[in-house]
Amino acid sequence: MPTGEPAAGQVAVFAALADDTRWGILTRLGRAPASASALAAELPVSRQAIARHLGVLEEVGLVSAERRGRELQYVALGARLVTVAADLERIASGWDRRLSRIKAVAEGRS
Repeated sequence: MPTGEPAAGQVAVFAALADDTRWGILTRLGRAPASASALAAELPVSRQAIARHLGVLEEVGLVSAERRGRELQYVALGARLVTVAADLERIASGWDRRLSRIKAVAEGRS
């Protein structure tokens, strides 16, 4: 795969994060585990919609479900989020290097 091409799962992860509701769910789960019912009570979305969003987040590896009694409790997966953050950091540092070179050329310091 050429450098700069996204890995197979990266596109799906960023697509999942692009949705405002999923971002809100993930932010909430970052504070503490919660069931779909608890999330639906806190967010302006139906329980069925929350369940669908949780399915997307689980599919891309950003959350996992653990059975606690009769309910599934969802937790954000820190290790996966660290990987996503590292991907973003690599992208940002590449842009920082490019911008520094552009600035040097513009100032005649090439």
